[in-house]
Amino acid sequence: MTVTSTPNPDSTALVAEAKARGAFTYVLDGSRLTDKAATLDAIAELLRFPSYFGRNLDALYDCLTDLSWLPAGEHVLVWVGANALKQSDPRTYLAVHGTLSDAQRALAAGGERADSRRFTVLLADS
Repeated sequence: MTVTSTPNPDSTALVAEAKARGAFTYVLDGSRLTDKAATLDAIAELLRFPSYFGRNLDALYDCLTDLSWLPAGEHVLVWVGANALKQSDPRTYLAVHGTLSDAQRALAAGGERADSRRFTVLLADS
């Protein structure tokens, strides 16, 4: 399973679909996130990462595949405006995107860290 991206999806519709299936939703406004530090900090704040979050990609993966501080169930991150990072720092975008995708796969049914929490990422342009 990979990060889901469809051309110009409406973030409101994505959130509504996720909530309809009982998921906890988090909307990441990436329109001003143009570097790695700001992107990691925004994800950490949105998902209420513990204070020990190390602000690097390994720590991002570790926290995303834990989520023990959040209730059981599916947690959906809707990343709106990811193109800002993609255009300003393509390598960082690919690294963050890859980490999100890896975490989603790890928490999927049959994944190496599967438990009572699932993690899904959806990319939206608006």
